[in-house]
Amino acid sequence: MATDVHQHIWPPEFLALLRSRTAPPRLDGWTLHLPGEPPYAVDPADHDIAARTRLARADGLDLALVSLSSPLGIEYLPPTEAAPLLSAFHDGALDLPAPFGVWASACLSAPEPDPEALRRELARGCVGLQLPATALLDAAGWDRCAPLLDVAAEQDKPLFVHPGAAPAHRPPPPRADAARPLSAAEPTAPAWWPALVPYVQQMHASWFAFRAFGRPRHPHLRVCFAALAGLAPLHGERLVARGGGRDRGRVDYRAFYETSSYGTRAVDALVRAVGIDVVVSGSDRPYAAPVLPDLGADAAVHALRHANPARLLGPTKGARP
Repeated sequence: MATDVHQHIWPPEFLALLRSRTAPPRLDGWTLHLPGEPPYAVDPADHDIAARTRLARADGLDLALVSLSSPLGIEYLPPTEAAPLLSAFHDGALDLPAPFGVWASACLSAPEPDPEALRRELARGCVGLQLPATALLDAAGWDRCAPLLDVAAEQDKPLFVHPGAAPAHRPPPPRADAARPLSAAEPTAPAWWPALVPYVQQMHASWFAFRAFGRPRHPHLRVCFAALAGLAPLHGERLVARGGGRDRGRVDYRAFYETSSYGTRAVDALVRAVGIDVVVSGSDRPYAAPVLPDLGADAAVHALRHANPARLLGPTKGARP
């Protein structure tokens, strides 16, 4: 099947709950408010189920996997706030028509993660578990999420690591001329800053934490990193120079890299580092359009859209060990 492993749709009840909130994450009409990002004008067509179904068909997809938008920070809301939002997302997303499938999400603010809640969503048809990269930045994060990852491994379901919430804006330091009002013309972070700085930093850190702490604890878990893992695998030479690359050159065939927002040059560079067998096609619709990199052969596109996603989602005969 032609597969896009990374899309987002907000079902109607989920939208209604976001609009009912008085604190971020919240929707004011179609304007999204988040603590660490400027207000974002949502296009209603992006979450029109009929329109998105037609678009997925026009993209030639047999399967488009949708997930909770982890930058919303819902996983870290107090459990009483997170639970109805997670339920509304799972219920609505699992009710989407073909070609859509669903990644499950989990509440991470409770004293302990709830493996049974994840079991229920996987039993209902979710293809695997999505976690925000902010939950997996170090040994403590991988240890805390281990009960959820054990369920995924036990049920032979993959993990999708997605950027989490951007940090809230910090007030600027006091200035000598603090009495002077701040001019509207003075520079602020551009709208693209969260996607290019904290998101990429999170993916980079979560990938190295996975190498150091996640893979030893979960040797058989299939893991997919969004946005080419922030291009972390390209730092192999520096890893060797700093003493952490004894296994450089050995490909982890259970660690996959999704292509959203990157094109031919970045994908080609990553293929040179980890091989083409672990790169999968993803678009991050509606936030980015799908890009099929020009890797010089139709077989490469077939690998990214067909063969590799099939290996990510479930082992097949002849899959690499």
